[in-house]
Amino acid sequence: MIQFQNIHKTYLVKGQAITALHPCQLSIPRGQIYGLIGHSGAGKSTLLRLINRLETPSGGQLWVDGVDVTQLDAAGLRQFRQGVGMIFQHFNLLSSQTVADNIAMPLRLAGQHSAKEIEAKVAQLLRRVGLEDHAKKYPAQLSGGQKQRVGIARALSTDPKILLCDEATSALDPETTQQVLDLLLEINQELKLTLVLITHEMEVVRKVADRVAVMDKGHIVEEGPVAQVFLHPQHPTTRRFVYEAEQLDEQALIEDFSKVEGQVYRLTFQGEATYQPLLAQIAKETQADFTLLSGRIDRIKSTPYGQLLVAFHGGNAQQVLEKLQQADVTLEAMN
Repeated sequence: MIQFQNIHKTYLVKGQAITALHPCQLSIPRGQIYGLIGHSGAGKSTLLRLINRLETPSGGQLWVDGVDVTQLDAAGLRQFRQGVGMIFQHFNLLSSQTVADNIAMPLRLAGQHSAKEIEAKVAQLLRRVGLEDHAKKYPAQLSGGQKQRVGIARALSTDPKILLCDEATSALDPETTQQVLDLLLEINQELKLTLVLITHEMEVVRKVADRVAVMDKGHIVEEGPVAQVFLHPQHPTTRRFVYEAEQLDEQALIEDFSKVEGQVYRLTFQGEATYQPLLAQIAKETQADFTLLSGRIDRIKSTPYGQLLVAFHGGNAQQVLEKLQQADVTLEAMN
């Protein structure tokens, strides 16, 4: 759906060239939820805003649904943007307009619909986001979660093929964040939209995204399916995000390894294997002892997974590893 081909962006600040995005190659599949994660200044907002040409690239090509948007003139860009909705971190609602008027604004600006058609469309969108009773309220009368739902309804008003989410949940509390993520997931599944969301929270990516790109200092340092990137991070920046999400101290873990007898492994279970007593069964069969250092069972989108840090000692350790591998458990030596 979206292809970046050697796209890069440089700003001129007080006569000095500042590179916000180094040349990158990136492909975002149609109909998926794609996460862009990075700390402040990593370049993720620049990359996102290139998709709908709120930022103009310094070079390269950007293809969206078969169209090179870098070549569009002003009229072509206006038409293209009707197919790209955007949700903002701080909602960007007009405080002097009602909820219904905020949602209707893109339709009125497009000038292609009658007042009756706009009214019907707004009513439909209010139902979709669960705000049927709030049409005549003003943004100041809404909670943060309700404001973001209005922003989502407005972004959907022109029936876009792509939805861009710029830190859409970072201003919300955890419970409201989950509600908004559930709504975005529902929209993706029902309308088959391509969603691109940027965040600095690995938990957001883990809950809804299909693929993820990790950014650092204007570079894409790691990219792939969320399960692969989350469970087996390769780049130091990715590992930091994962450990932050799991509230683990990497250095403390390494220090702990030196105090433990035996070889330490990270065991990764996915799917139904997550709930099977494989470790206890195999230890019993091989008469091996093990020390459990840390563990977590959770889900990546709808797929259950488990990760354990275990030190094996005694018995037939090699047989333990072979049996775990035969059960499709991924093993990583940690010391």
